[in-house]
Amino acid sequence: MIGIYFEWGLFVLLIASVIITLVDRFFCQARRKFELETQANPPFLVDYARSLWPVFLIVFFIRSFIFEPYIVPSGSMLPTIQLGDFIFVNKFAYGIHLPFFGTTLIPTGTPQTGDVAVFKNPVNPQTDLIKTVIGVPGDTISYLNKQLFINGKAVEMNFIQTLAEPNNANLGSIMVQEYMNDLGGHLHQIYTSPAVPAHNFTGLVVPPGEYFCMGDNRDNSDDSRFWGFVSQKQLIGRASTIFLSYNSLTHDIRWNRIGMKMP
Repeated sequence: MIGIYFEWGLFVLLIASVIITLVDRFFCQARRKFELETQANPPFLVDYARSLWPVFLIVFFIRSFIFEPYIVPSGSMLPTIQLGDFIFVNKFAYGIHLPFFGTTLIPTGTPQTGDVAVFKNPVNPQTDLIKTVIGVPGDTISYLNKQLFINGKAVEMNFIQTLAEPNNANLGSIMVQEYMNDLGGHLHQIYTSPAVPAHNFTGLVVPPGEYFCMGDNRDNSDDSRFWGFVSQKQLIGRASTIFLSYNSLTHDIRWNRIGMKMP
């Protein structure tokens, strides 16, 4: 929600600064010339508008069409993404979209199985979600006893270890099993929780123009298993790189995570 307010706020500041600059340029020119000749200072608002509108324009352009920073607010993508990871989102990976409306202006690509995608929450569009793309249009998805099947083929699960989920390590109460998944060549470490019953389903076909997404923390993720598919229009971009990682429990920067690429 903060991201949406920031984008609208930035747009309003850009438009306001441009309007102030144009009004000053075309309607106050004579007065401005007199002020310059008498070395009078221009009005505070006009001075800042003339100085800042190019900055607002550049930031708005970059954030709307190229890259946007995303702060991970939950543990649904553990262990791939940690709480407090700051991620650059490639906004032109899935098409150049009209800001605020999501309409595709120029198609540049589509999500692939294993991509880590950021998109508008289908249930609450005021919030953004980050999940792994599991199924693309035409795929048949099944999930049985925590084993994922894509088009009838089981996704390989290689066991790594059993551990306490990092979000709850201080309590030591939630134990998870860590596996390595290969999703279309994208290697994802995932968690499953033996204490949580499997949410089984079979033969789910992904419709045209839509995608099936799941969190890597399989049993602690609100995803397509519960609210359905993600449409092409709801896509924001592909998560690319962690540019900062902050551990709020220890108040330390995780230097080893900075620069990490998404699977």
